[in-house]
Amino acid sequence: MDKRDFDIEEELNKLPKKPGVYLMHDKDDEIIYVGKAVVLRNRVRSYFRQSTKKSVKIEQMVKHIAWFEYVVTDSELEALVLENNLIKENQPKYNTMLKDDKTYPFIKVTVADDFPRIQICRKVIKDGSRYFGPYTSSEAVREITDLLRKAYKVRGCRMSISALEQSPGSKKKKCLYYHMDQCTAPCDGLIGKEEYASSIEKVLAFLSGDHAELVSELTGKMKAMSSAMDYERAGEYRDLIESVRKISEKQKITDLHGDNRDVIALARGDESVIIQMFFVRDGKIVGREHFYMQHAAEEESADILSAFLMQYYMGAAHIPKEILIPFEPSGAGLIEEWMSRQNDSRVTLTVPQKGRKEKLLSMAAQNAKIKLDQDVEKLKRNRERTIGAAEEIARILGLGDVHRMEAYDISNISGYESVGSMVVFEDGKPRPNEYRKFKIRSVEGPNDYASMEEVLTRRFEHGITERSEGLPGKFSVFPDLILMDGGKGQVSVCEEVLGRLGLDIPVCGMVKDDNHRTDGLYFEGKKMPISRSSEAFHLITRIQDEAHRFAITFHRKLRSKEQVHSILDDIPNIGPKRRKALMKEFASLEDIRNATLEQLSRTEGFNAAAANAVYDFFHG
Repeated sequence: MDKRDFDIEEELNKLPKKPGVYLMHDKDDEIIYVGKAVVLRNRVRSYFRQSTKKSVKIEQMVKHIAWFEYVVTDSELEALVLENNLIKENQPKYNTMLKDDKTYPFIKVTVADDFPRIQICRKVIKDGSRYFGPYTSSEAVREITDLLRKAYKVRGCRMSISALEQSPGSKKKKCLYYHMDQCTAPCDGLIGKEEYASSIEKVLAFLSGDHAELVSELTGKMKAMSSAMDYERAGEYRDLIESVRKISEKQKITDLHGDNRDVIALARGDESVIIQMFFVRDGKIVGREHFYMQHAAEEESADILSAFLMQYYMGAAHIPKEILIPFEPSGAGLIEEWMSRQNDSRVTLTVPQKGRKEKLLSMAAQNAKIKLDQDVEKLKRNRERTIGAAEEIARILGLGDVHRMEAYDISNISGYESVGSMVVFEDGKPRPNEYRKFKIRSVEGPNDYASMEEVLTRRFEHGITERSEGLPGKFSVFPDLILMDGGKGQVSVCEEVLGRLGLDIPVCGMVKDDNHRTDGLYFEGKKMPISRSSEAFHLITRIQDEAHRFAITFHRKLRSKEQVHSILDDIPNIGPKRRKALMKEFASLEDIRNATLEQLSRTEGFNAAAANAVYDFFHG
């Protein structure tokens, strides 16, 4: 069916009374929303009923629906899973989504092997191994595995070793870790299965939280080495003990009877929603992480929590048997059923009311609130530096809203290759994609005023043309304020150009003092001082510096190209076409200088004589 002929009213009447998933599309065929329904007919029709109360976000979404499609499922659970798969795949702009899509490292001990090894992995599979984690820090995982290999000398290689392979006739070459004293080389038969298994038991005990045994063992070895005056080895044991202490401090004991569970809390602000998670393994917090939920400000908390649970655990390597949550999410029963199927064992969503579990959840909630407050304060500071600073500039100049500002600068050295720059700031933030650069065409010599007149004329004439043709272009958007790098002279040039073109845009000069530092603004014939401690002053300085930087960068690039061209001009028998081919083939003059004869001969239009001419010029 041609989507242009899609009749929403007609298609609504065709909806089935079955469970499924629906996808809303806009006029550009983008999927803007994905939802699930117990009864597709009722749910989808509700979006288009005037009597149905909707959030502002959903009202906006409905305005952009050009057509929709749906997939019928056998059950509500299938719809739940399909919905989340489609959300992850398409990232619809109106769905509540988990912003951080991370995977976390685990420590894996291959206990099913004759000679188990320690590995770092990001996926838990049923292969008979023991898994510890998840850890939120890859650095912490490396610290732990490095410590255990140094302390117990267990292997981390992927070599397949069985007890039968340890016969003298099948010995393998010892690897570097053996020579670094970090492996006992079971591959070479230097340790038996039972002795090696004893080391693995100690590794498992450490990963389960028993750090005291390793500290005691290392302390004894340190003292023995010290008594034998082997102070270098004693120092190594001392460092290992310190590593154990640091790792122990990072794992807070929660005394929850050695259970595994995730703890999830939620904090909401006016615009932000943060989820805080604690990962509890064997009764200890082994890590914590926070997540942001996008497009969630208007959603019910139960719906946000439901979306998080599905989107996070859909890609998780491991689902613990119990998840502590602050309240019941939407569709809690379905989510539990899905998680239990994923885990092949019962998974419970628990809302604790008292005791240790409630205290742990409260701690997670407190951390979520702290993070939210930090983000709110950060957002406030960023707003003051950007939108707030732009509003302050508008107040100083007595203007209305100043959403878009454009600043201009000219760069040259004694009139050589004069260039102009245009930088754009919107709501106090730079918009590099909107920056434009101009190579001066009509001005000879160091005449900044004439160069600026050319730049402004070209910029706004292009804009007027694009507007008259009704086509969006790179110059069609005009600024609310123009900022000139200079005082009265540059402002006058700009005002003259605007007047000639019939444009009414405020123009302000960014005045500098004798030390070339921003000193104030020149507006409507007078200089207006600005407090150096104000955000407006800092924004003006950033804009001025950015315009200057952009112009200088462009000018240097042109100078570099011109210098290369001028040197190539001196090479005998190399004309304009071959010079151009060299510039296209090699990134810089240095690359041409270092090129071999073979590389030069591969240049377009080059024969052996031309390649030799270039090579001899630089090496003769």
